[in-house]
Amino acid sequence: MRLIVAITGSSGAIYGIRLLEALRALRKVETHLIITKSGKLTIGLETSRKLKDVESLADEVHSDQDLAASVSSGSFRTAGMIVAPCSMKTLSGIVHSYADTLIVRAADVVLKEQRRLVLMPRETPLHLGHCRLLVQAAELGAVIAPPMPAFYSAPRTIEDMVDHSVGRVLDLYGLDSALVRRWNGPSRKSTAKSRSPSKAR
Repeated sequence: MRLIVAITGSSGAIYGIRLLEALRALRKVETHLIITKSGKLTIGLETSRKLKDVESLADEVHSDQDLAASVSSGSFRTAGMIVAPCSMKTLSGIVHSYADTLIVRAADVVLKEQRRLVLMPRETPLHLGHCRLLVQAAELGAVIAPPMPAFYSAPRTIEDMVDHSVGRVLDLYGLDSALVRRWNGPSRKSTAKSRSPSKAR
């Protein structure tokens, strides 16, 4: 399986990095990485990772300006693409097929070939223009998967919350990374507690 991973300039570069680490651990996915100029800046601002170390997690790295790269063609078969995080600028480019960068071109190819495109938008609050773009992306066939933390898994660290979001995205490709704490219903202990009469105050 081949997957394209893109890291853009929105806050949340750690999602793309953890995604690459998880895919590398699976050892059955060939990863193609594209990082925007702003994405490289964000990696330096938000994490302690060096760019070369992030790039070393991928099987192949492409320049965002290389519109002749393998992933720019539909004849280059992949299982799809994940944009993590996805900036509003990149989202707009994808929605309008404004393929002046490799990330937007690769995403456009994934959509036209009816492969799976997962976008992890990281912006808040959202104004109406953002919301309309997200709707349009979904109408084109993209899966919108904002990295919203789940608390039923009782996360203890930021890493736990990041891993859960990354694991749920990998679920969309049928990849079990073991990063997700699966919900199997409430435990007997928690159920009994919720049913016990409250004490008088």
